[in-house]
Amino acid sequence: MSIFGSMKTAVSGMNAQANRLSTVADNIANVNTTGYKAVSTSFSSLVLPSSGGNYNSGGVQSSVRQAVSDQGDISYTTSGTDLAISGDGFFIVQGADGTPVLTRAGDFTKDDEGNLVNAAGFQLMGYSYDSGSPAVVVNGFDGLVPVNVSQDGLTAIASTSGVFKGNLDSNAKIPVAPATAPSANAATTTTDTKKVSMVAYDRLGNKVMYDFYFTKTAVAAAPPPAPPATAATWEVAMYRNANAAVGGTTSFPYTAGGAVGNGTLTFDSNGKMTSTGAVNITDGVTGQTIAMDFSGLTQLGADFSGTGTPNGQAATPVKDVTIDGDGIVYAKYEDGSTKPLYRIPLANVASPDKLTLMSGNVYSANGQSGVTVTGFPQTNGLGTIKSGALEGSNVDLAGELTEMIESQRSYTANSKVFQTGSDIMDVLVNLKR
Repeated sequence: MSIFGSMKTAVSGMNAQANRLSTVADNIANVNTTGYKAVSTSFSSLVLPSSGGNYNSGGVQSSVRQAVSDQGDISYTTSGTDLAISGDGFFIVQGADGTPVLTRAGDFTKDDEGNLVNAAGFQLMGYSYDSGSPAVVVNGFDGLVPVNVSQDGLTAIASTSGVFKGNLDSNAKIPVAPATAPSANAATTTTDTKKVSMVAYDRLGNKVMYDFYFTKTAVAAAPPPAPPATAATWEVAMYRNANAAVGGTTSFPYTAGGAVGNGTLTFDSNGKMTSTGAVNITDGVTGQTIAMDFSGLTQLGADFSGTGTPNGQAATPVKDVTIDGDGIVYAKYEDGSTKPLYRIPLANVASPDKLTLMSGNVYSANGQSGVTVTGFPQTNGLGTIKSGALEGSNVDLAGELTEMIESQRSYTANSKVFQTGSDIMDVLVNLKR
């Protein structure tokens, strides 16, 4: 047995308890830190070879464990930019050096440039809708940009497409003369021609109204004695409302070039459309083309009905910004319309508890944690983003206080072993004297 060895063992015990006390101190200090994950200390024995009746004391080794995969409690706030993750995954953020890292701290607020930044100064990253609906890059952070929710200025979006749905009355009659059809831009139309109007937007956000005319042009013949067939073709003619005639009883004739769009719609005997239903509006005044989709129309024995929903947006200021559970950031405009701006992805690794902890409550992947895999919320096992909520730390304060008392007692006991060994060493030294 070595007295000096027992003293070394006591020193390893004191070092281990000091590490334990350090993790306790860190946990207590961060008990109110958003998204903080508790750390703990585990111990393993170090055994030295012994022989016969001589025992060589070894020691104890401490290692730090992270509870990154443990969910913290979610509390709700009044800020729509506060974000919490319910389930697996991490927000992708970047610091001043531009390096993407992972975090669960979603206490985001707007900085002076409109970027969403959390309390540690890390910017939230997402995919922009500037080039259409974004696609996730599953094995990297390419394509991610800072999420900016600045509400300054006006936004106008020109209409490029539209959808028209409804029903065309199968009992409508065919005009006696083709000249009375709307496409002829004649002075009169029959009562069986139905008219509706739809508002679209030009490049400056101005409203442009278009008049749609639907007229039956043909019915499929059926040989006797079969009942009359109900398959038919219809004409749709579209005009700029601003070019309509004034002062009369009808909008015809329209000026400035006539129709801006004209097409044929065909239906089978069951009232279902058999043509594509695609007809373009080509407006020379605004210099834009609007691809209209009429495939949602039916031809049944019911009154005419229809509704049009074009895309585009008037010149409207942003009133608010909202974020849904799929991570889509919407701009909500003063007129009540919304527009997707960004989509926030989540990232995960095979072993979250092995991630490298960095200052600012962020993590980076390493060889033990596994590679980072990126995806959208609620896909591939990733969690849901909750707006107006924050994930608290998963620290158990009562348990940490208990750990602190145990660490103090263990440290004191190890110090007594060291002190006793030191006293014995004094005795051995004094024997020589």
